[in-house]
Amino acid sequence: MAGRRRRRARASLFAGAALALAAGGLAALDRWRPPPLERAAEVSTVVRARDGELLRAFTTADGAWRLAVRPDAVDPLLLRMLVAYEDRRFRSHPGVDPLAVLRAAGQWAAAGEVVSGASTLTMQVARLLEPRPRSLWAKIVEAGRALQIERRLDKDAILGLYLTRAPYGGNVEGVRAAARIYFGKEPTALRPAEAALLVALPQSPSRLRPDRHPAAARAARDKVLARMVDAGVIDAPTADEAMAEPVPDGRFAMPFLAPHLAAALHAQTPGQSHIDTTIDLRLQRQVEALARREAATLDAAASVAVVVVDSRSRAVLAHVGSPDPFAAARDGAVDMTRAVRSPGSTLKPFIYALAFDETRLAPDTRIDDRPTSFGGYAPSNFDHGFRGPVTAREALQLSLNVPAVAVLDRLGPERFAGRLAGLGIRLRSRDPHAAASLPLALGGVGVTLTELAGLYAALAGDGSHVAPYVRPGDGRPAVPFVGAAAAQAVTRILEEAPAPPGLAPAAIGQGRLVAMKTGTSYGYRDAWAFGWDAAFTVGVWTGRPDGTPSPGHWGLVTAAPILAKVFDLLPPPPMAPPRPVAATAAGFVARPAALRRLGSDRPPAPVIAFPPDGAVIPWRGEALPLVVEGGRPPLRWLVDGRPLGARDGGPRRPAEWLPPGRGFARLTVVDADGQGASATVRLD
Repeated sequence: MAGRRRRRARASLFAGAALALAAGGLAALDRWRPPPLERAAEVSTVVRARDGELLRAFTTADGAWRLAVRPDAVDPLLLRMLVAYEDRRFRSHPGVDPLAVLRAAGQWAAAGEVVSGASTLTMQVARLLEPRPRSLWAKIVEAGRALQIERRLDKDAILGLYLTRAPYGGNVEGVRAAARIYFGKEPTALRPAEAALLVALPQSPSRLRPDRHPAAARAARDKVLARMVDAGVIDAPTADEAMAEPVPDGRFAMPFLAPHLAAALHAQTPGQSHIDTTIDLRLQRQVEALARREAATLDAAASVAVVVVDSRSRAVLAHVGSPDPFAAARDGAVDMTRAVRSPGSTLKPFIYALAFDETRLAPDTRIDDRPTSFGGYAPSNFDHGFRGPVTAREALQLSLNVPAVAVLDRLGPERFAGRLAGLGIRLRSRDPHAAASLPLALGGVGVTLTELAGLYAALAGDGSHVAPYVRPGDGRPAVPFVGAAAAQAVTRILEEAPAPPGLAPAAIGQGRLVAMKTGTSYGYRDAWAFGWDAAFTVGVWTGRPDGTPSPGHWGLVTAAPILAKVFDLLPPPPMAPPRPVAATAAGFVARPAALRRLGSDRPPAPVIAFPPDGAVIPWRGEALPLVVEGGRPPLRWLVDGRPLGARDGGPRRPAEWLPPGRGFARLTVVDADGQGASATVRLD
């Protein structure tokens, strides 16, 4: 008896040692060959709008749509269905379900073939991370890997891996990508029929693809629904209603918004699963649609680019690099918000702002607009005419060239370029070693749409500059450019400038008071328009990306109307009291347009804003808009003393004049009070 007890004790000791050695060996093996959980990071990069919605996604290195998703971002009904159908004891087993193994083995022994599997969700995750040909050995390896995975991850993390990597046919992986592609939405709110289909498809993703095999997909979905009734997940009426629904017979495209911006951010941050932006999803959609519509009215080689910036924070709210990135004729792949182009006259407001800030000039300072040579450089105006003595206010409103060059000559072009360089804006030239010179006032340098939008946003605020940014938290500290008084003075001057043809100031942006500046580069290669108020700054560029001319297209008539339509998409301005009169240290006064209109019930006399007196217009046979500021409607037009049969169209539609031919013409407009104005123009 004593000997038997000793043998039992030795056997127990031996068994314990063997188990300890086995456990130690398994632990060592676990450390030596851990599961490849690093592959969990191999997911699609998604670029998100400021509200977290998807702007654009990118396939993985192996070409899959694999969008990372957590269980809390999936409809709870789908989770209940998945666990009930695939792994009822998922929350309690250690990665392998012994009861499922015994059941499967018994069915195999009784039937002589595999009747049901014993794979748990964790074992399926192991197979998704390390695909192997199906075999008994593969099942054993998956079981071992499942035990390893369970030691390292909690149940929600394991479920998240399955939801991210489960196959759904073709290059679609994970419930989020599948919901996007088959239903056109996120998996956060699914109907029972949709949830059941997403549970069924991974069973045989190629054979059950609903866009290719709808009957098989429907049968598999209905099988899941029937099982859910038996499991108590849904009731029979719900299942019957779901079974009556068809399965999707096509695929939705992945979101493709702000494509140029998304591609640039993706290139800057490779391997990042998600990139957040400041883009407003609704506004982005609307501005992209507008750009496509406007591009259709231009020639086949022309493009359109738009940037919308929050004037206060300087965050970019909408970004359109081209109307269609796949339009080869328009060089649509080129992001024209980042392209270096000639700015035309769009630098003039900053020349005047700096002069105002340094008290070298005031809005009412008179400047001669006459033929002038600046050391051999003799600029002329856009219309080739001259107006004699004008105030700085008038010179900027009419975008006169000679006064702008004269002001820059006082400031010093190198000094002006240096001030911009201090803001991070480098004015490029063909010779990078050449010093800045006077032609920069008229566009003789290179700059980008985004850089200019950032400068105009400074005028919308207190004169401080912050480079526009697209990622939350990337805003840099403000850098002083000009004082608030100078910025406000330039803004007020341009609020009162002539509106673009076809739009009166009250018709822009739902009645908001918008300051505007346009520009056209030499040879009609670039047409620009910028508009800003306290809330938003908008920049528009149109032209041909290859730099060839676009005759007949310039800032005022091509880019400015697009700008006005962008402002129509923005939230309406809040009601605000009139802004106070602001005086600068130099003693000049910047008066809001609303205050300047007070004190008289009679509208001011009409002024012909376009075409201005003395203009020389390149004419190609098109009808010309006739734009008037002031006057009481209705307005009557005369050409060379004869009444013009032109429409007056109201505030949104100007009169039009179709000239009979080239040469000189005298245009006259008379308002309802008998006040009139005239302009003599020449058509070349």
